[in-house]
Amino acid sequence: MKRLFGNTGGLKANQVRRLENLYRRRTPPENIITAELARDLSRLSHELRRQIGLLINRSGKIEYVIVGDSQKILIPDTSDYRTAPGRLRGLRCVHTHLNNESLTRDDLTDLALLRLDIMAAITATKDGMPNRVHMGHILPENIEEAPYKIYDPIIPHKLDIGCLELIQALEDELSQKNLLYKADSGKERAILASVTSGSERREKDQLDELKELAVSCGIGVAGTFLQQRKHADTRFLLGIGKLQELSILVLQKGATLIIFDRELNPSQIRSITDKVDLKVIDRSQLILDIFAQRAQSREGKLQVELAQLKYLLPRLVVKNTAMSRLTGGIGGRGPGETKLEINRRRVRTRITHLERNISMVRKQRKQQKAKREKKKLPIISIIGYTNAGKSTLLNTLTKSNVRAENRLFATLDPSSRRLKFPEDIEVIVTDTVGFIENIPKDLLVAFRATLEELEGANLLLHVIDIHNPRVKEQVQSVEKLLADLDLHNIPTLRVLNKQDLVKREMADRLVESFQGIPISAKSSDTLIPLITKMREMVLSTM
Repeated sequence: MKRLFGNTGGLKANQVRRLENLYRRRTPPENIITAELARDLSRLSHELRRQIGLLINRSGKIEYVIVGDSQKILIPDTSDYRTAPGRLRGLRCVHTHLNNESLTRDDLTDLALLRLDIMAAITATKDGMPNRVHMGHILPENIEEAPYKIYDPIIPHKLDIGCLELIQALEDELSQKNLLYKADSGKERAILASVTSGSERREKDQLDELKELAVSCGIGVAGTFLQQRKHADTRFLLGIGKLQELSILVLQKGATLIIFDRELNPSQIRSITDKVDLKVIDRSQLILDIFAQRAQSREGKLQVELAQLKYLLPRLVVKNTAMSRLTGGIGGRGPGETKLEINRRRVRTRITHLERNISMVRKQRKQQKAKREKKKLPIISIIGYTNAGKSTLLNTLTKSNVRAENRLFATLDPSSRRLKFPEDIEVIVTDTVGFIENIPKDLLVAFRATLEELEGANLLLHVIDIHNPRVKEQVQSVEKLLADLDLHNIPTLRVLNKQDLVKREMADRLVESFQGIPISAKSSDTLIPLITKMREMVLSTM
């Protein structure tokens, strides 16, 4: 006999047996519930003075019997009925109400967050007989008034409503809206979510950048979700009502993933994934996953794995549904579950091993640096926000063929090339990993060995994408990171890239504002003033 769930304390043996016997009952798939079962459920609930709920699958079999209190029931973990994108759970909830009320806010919240097929509540007369059945389901498209359809109360002997056909029609409509997703079923599809107390315009810009990060990681973006509130909810980040709306949007869009535009603490991840049965990650993990994809060198792979493990360690509290999603990252990229075993001791041992290897890399870098210093070759390091055009500039300056793509973090591993100025002055030009706002702290620490290369630079070329609408914020982010790395005292030349993509008046204003040299990194003809200025500044440092 299957066990009872919920508030079973204080029940008599006879009452427990009657509740357990409910598992033997069957409901025709076309009915919400049979009139006889509704009557027995209502009488038993009236006798116990507690709500009783049933979770019924699509074949009419009762999978869960739940006992609540006088006000509500608590639906147990239903992860065995994990849903596919754009699909309902395959369970409907039918429960009693002791007060003569329709579906409550709690009922609708459970309907949304658990993606139930149907939510139904049976109200009773004073003598415990069923009076009316109140029923609702999620709508397959956004409606401004409400994302649900609530039916008029149904009398108990007219419960044959074509239940199975109704559910199948809902899912057919959902699947029609997600045909594009099905055509590429191996690809993750995300809803981008943000909570802000700032301006809506700035947060939309942030969401645009998060969208670029997602696309750069090979994730399709199904939609965005923004809530403005004075203070983020300490438990769910969003308010519970907004979390409910988000869950319905995920269902309607056929998404497989929610990405939050801020770092979530371990308790928030657990709380959200306990409510929403879906993979949930934050901005930090998204960036870590991108780095895990792009790292090519042994050093880069060591640094990324170290950052991922340090991010994961405080989140290894319990092996729950949240952790089963966290450990694999996006599609199981990066170290994956085989390395990220749910064991603190093993993770700490691996971190120690990685730190030892990275320490050896630092020593090797110092030796290489010492050799360069003996040759007394000046070093010019190209820095800037990710996707500003750093690798393209290196290729055009040095006539090389370093990988350059129009996406965020296309290059992780640093590249160095020689450049000869007139009068036989030779320098080394290095391309570094791109910066980004709110870069994960663990990633910054892990890449310290790479960024320490900047300390020996004679000149920093700060490449700025003037075509980007967030250009001012990007410049501030890069300069803040330079200050954090104690590199702000190195001579820096601002290079305003992509001048060909903005109007002349706008370019002139930005040149005056940033006091930089305008270029188009793809066109060598535009680099002559830059090369002249670089030569002057290198000679002055020598």
